[in-house]
This record gives sequence, structure tokens and C-alpha cells, in this order.
Amino acid sequence: MEFEKDLVRYIVSIKSGPNWGNSSQIRRMIDNFNRAKKILRTNTFSTNVVAVNGCCYGKDDQPDKGDYLKLCGQRFWEFISDNEGLYTEIIEPIGYTAKENNEQFEEEYGKVINRFTLEFMQSFCDTEGQIDWQKIVQLNSAKKL
Repeated sequence: MEFEKDLVRYIVSIKSGPNWGNSSQIRRMIDNFNRAKKILRTNTFSTNVVAVNGCCYGKDDQPDKGDYLKLCGQRFWEFISDNEGLYTEIIEPIGYTAKENNEQFEEEYGKVINRFTLEFMQSFCDTEGQIDWQKIVQLNSAKKL
């Protein structure tokens, strides 16, 4: 993402949270930031380019990383919206929706597991519930007739 605010050109790499990558992934992000800064300064003559690693959640109380800013959670959402409360305004409804969807998923998942178990038992178990391994091996490895 790229935008201008208060005469500063910001280039933003959005990540899920503060611990999103290993050291080589962070180095690659910094390299990408540096290339983008160089291109922007060459093409647009914009001298004030700031790179931002924006994290959708979490905290980092030392946002200045030297080569870039790391803005997490509320700091990031406020930075891109100028709304201090946006973080809670969007997260709370998402939480409710996620809970509703999770409950529906769990119910449907249970049905699928039950159907799979029934089909497996009918096809690959004897009347006492023991697995018929010969049928499993044949299903997996026997040549077609």
C-alpha cells in the first residue's frame, strides 16, 4: 500500500501481527522498502518517503526500527485512518461474526465427521467394529479389474 499524508509518502507492508516473520523475511521486507524508496525518490522527486510495517494486531512500544516504522494494532489503524477508536470499532464486530461463523462451522464439521465415520464403518469395518485392513489395502493398492 502506498499513500501520501502531511507531505510524506508512506509505503506500507501490511502483516498480520508483530511476530509475522523470521530474520530473512524481515531483511527481504527492508530490502523491498529500500528499493521502493529509491524508485519513488527517482521518479517523483519525493524526498520524504517513510516505510511502514503495519501489523493488524498486537503491540510494539518501540515503533522506530531505523529503516522503517513498525506500527501494530491500534497505532497502525489510527495511522491509516486518523481515527483513534477504529481498532475497537472494527475488531468488536469482527469478533461477533467470527464467533457466529465458528459455531456454524463446528456444527457442520461435526456432521461431516459423523457421515465420514458412518461410511467408513459400513465400508471398512466388520460387524463388531474392527477395521478390515485387507479392504483398506485393496482400496489403496489393488489393481482395477
